Parts: sequence; C-alpha cells; structure tokens
Amino acid sequence: MNLSSLDITLSRIRQIENTIGMIDQKFNGLLNNHTTGSNSFDKILDEKLNEFSPPENEDIKTDKTSSTDEKFNRKELNQLIEKYSRKNNLDKDLVSAVIKAESGFNPKAVSPAGAQGLMQLMPATAKGLGVEDPFDPEQNISGGTKYLSNLIHKYNSVELGLAAYNAGPGSVNKYGGIPPYAETQNYVRKILKSQ
Repeated sequence: MNLSSLDITLSRIRQIENTIGMIDQKFNGLLNNHTTGSNSFDKILDEKLNEFSPPENEDIKTDKTSSTDEKFNRKELNQLIEKYSRKNNLDKDLVSAVIKAESGFNPKAVSPAGAQGLMQLMPATAKGLGVEDPFDPEQNISGGTKYLSNLIHKYNSVELGLAAYNAGPGSVNKYGGIPPYAETQNYVRKILKSQ
C-alpha cells in the first residue's frame, strides 16, 4: 500500500513525538534519581543528547533571502567553522562538508521534518545543546559541532558518527554499524569524499 506524502509526514511526526516523549521520560528519571557524585547534570545531558539526533536528512526547504541580507558572509562563516571545529576537536573540512550536505550553507534552511539552520538541528536537540536561535550561524555551528563530536567519540569512528548524525544513534546501534539506508550510506560517502 502506498502512503501519500501527507501520511508519510504525519507518520514521521508521530515517530519524532514518541522519541521525544521517551527521551523526556528517561531524562527526567535520571534527574529524579540523581545523587551527588561523579555524574553531573552536564554529563547526563550529554549522554542523553548522544541518544537523539536529527532524523534522516530530507530535502531542504530554503528561505529565499538574498545573500546581502545574511548576517554572516562566507569568510565569517569559515572563521566560525574553524573556531568551533578546533574547540570540539573536529577537522574543519569535515564540518564544512557536513554543513554543505545538510543545508547548502543556508543559515535559514528548514527541512520538512523541522531541522533548522546550517547544521540542521532539530529543535529539541538545539535546546539541549544550549542553542537559543538555531538560525544564528554561530549558535548553530557551536551546537552542531559539539553534537557531531560527541557522536564521533561515542562510536570512536568518523564514519559511524556521521551515520548517527544522519540516521540517529538508534539506527547505528540497531545495525551495529552504518545502517542499510541508501540515503545514510550516500551521506557518509559524500562527506568523506568532499573533505
């Protein structure tokens, strides 16, 4: 049975809502059971963020704003990429390739699933990373590089970190590697080639 685009979109929204609900329950449970010791709030937050990522990259809708209206020009954008790549121990070319694949360097990009900005952060993920305005290039790159770095360190692999950034850590865990999704496999290949 073929589902219409609307049915697919509604199904995806329900999946996201269920995932967010489960994360909220787990996170609140951790906070309620939290006692003083080696686990800090920031550590718990980082662990929970590693379990959630933006959904598979979908076609990006872009805001038709002229480049003269953009807050940052390409030179300033490159400086931000370099700054936050260094801060999060990432290769700046890798971060540039992710931004190109995610948003085509459009800071106002919004996916059909609701991912926002240069590194296509989902609102809940952005909030958890301290990103108040996901359309602000500096905040988006700061949060996105932190998230990508956490995934790469979690899997001790750039390839698996990229796959988790695209398809979600749950999918990487489920398949014990890069998920058998053509879109995710192409995403990882394309980024690794272009850096």
